[in-house]
Amino acid sequence: MKKVLKIVLILAVILLALGIAAFHYIKSVMPSGNGNNDIVEGYYKKFHSNAPLEMKYSQLGAYDTAYTEFSSADKSIGKVRVWYPRELENGAKTWPMIMVVNASGTPASSYEPFFPRLASWGFIVVGNEDGQTGNGKTASLTLDFMLDLPSDSVLFDKIDYDSMGIIGYSQGGAGAICAVTKYENGARYKAMFTGSAAYPTLAKNMGWEYDASKITIPYFMAAGTGKSDDSGNDPEKSYGGVSPLSSLIANYNSIGEDVQKVRARAVGAEHEQMLMRSDGYMTAWMLFQLTGNEEAGTVFGGENAEILHNANWQDVEKNH
Repeated sequence: MKKVLKIVLILAVILLALGIAAFHYIKSVMPSGNGNNDIVEGYYKKFHSNAPLEMKYSQLGAYDTAYTEFSSADKSIGKVRVWYPRELENGAKTWPMIMVVNASGTPASSYEPFFPRLASWGFIVVGNEDGQTGNGKTASLTLDFMLDLPSDSVLFDKIDYDSMGIIGYSQGGAGAICAVTKYENGARYKAMFTGSAAYPTLAKNMGWEYDASKITIPYFMAAGTGKSDDSGNDPEKSYGGVSPLSSLIANYNSIGEDVQKVRARAVGAEHEQMLMRSDGYMTAWMLFQLTGNEEAGTVFGGENAEILHNANWQDVEKNH
């Protein structure tokens, strides 16, 4: 009996240490409003790729953008912030929407240039001010708000509610998975993307437990090959980085083959670089899934898919 208790105690200490180490690491490396933020005006101009579609979709799209915001009664959300194509203000056309789930300690206002760049491709892009998004609750509440907009809003009757996607980074990756799989309104999403989503054991220890096998919509999961995402350690025994390859493989394999899925790692990318490094293909994924853009679809589809032959990416697996 004493031997069993000793083993249980050791395991508990290991899990606690893993959780504490991960919390402090994620807090230290992710962009925040305190100066650790590479997502500044024109940040996308610093990115270069020899792959033509990755380069194209990492830059600005064709639409001028505008901004509106709403106050939220939920203190964690603070404000619902929305960027959209300015063309939306005239005419009856409806536009696809993307919900963005923030990384740790990273309100939308701290990486604002990310949003209008994505909106310039023809999306309504929604964020909020929550810096602790891992359980998916505030993403779900923000979606509820967007589903029931006030009639005097510039966005009223302008959202294509049949073409909505969700993306999340780091803690927000776990939050995006939770938002899709744990909340009733998660069934409204048509596609998802995560960048360096916290791996399942880490997410569980941090209170963001998710089950990727419950995902039934097209899913592109990405992470970096850098030590901050994959330390090289066994993630079940010690801190494995935020999003090690083994976790991507496990999450990918847990999802049914009837679901379109892609996993890939950005070569040399550290955890905090994944937003910029995945921008191009995240945008292509959403254009393909939400608007049927055939050119964007060639990034992922078939034996000649661009992502398969792009030196910026490795460990690629896909089922279409």
